[in-house]
Amino acid sequence: MGSPSMNLNNAKHTTVITTANISDSAKRDSLLANAEINIATGEREASIQRSEGQKQAQINIAQGEAGAVLAIAEATASAIRQVAASIENPGGMAAVNLKVAEKYVDAFGNLAKTNNTLIVPANLSDVSSLIASAMQVVKTQQK
Repeated sequence: MGSPSMNLNNAKHTTVITTANISDSAKRDSLLANAEINIATGEREASIQRSEGQKQAQINIAQGEAGAVLAIAEATASAIRQVAASIENPGGMAAVNLKVAEKYVDAFGNLAKTNNTLIVPANLSDVSSLIASAMQVVKTQQK
């Protein structure tokens, strides 16, 4: 770095200051190296921040999905409790019989739509005995 110089040749004592330049290549190289280090550090920090953001997004998604599963489970449990209570009311078992019969007919109807070959029980024509068998299972489970 150059040093300021003064011109004292004149009677008025005028001061002339020269500018200082970074001419030392070692200092210039050091400044460039520091700048490159700062850029690399910034890029590394940005990469870490992106990674942390992605991780937090995955955590948020997982927590949301877990909350949805829990809500479905609670709704299902509530529905089962309501059905159980309804079965105990007068006419409840008749309603169960009707629902089982509806599901039975729907199931065979859907099988007929999707398959060319249909295997059915030998006593398919006796729907009432099939319903009675299904209801016997329900009654056995109540005991």
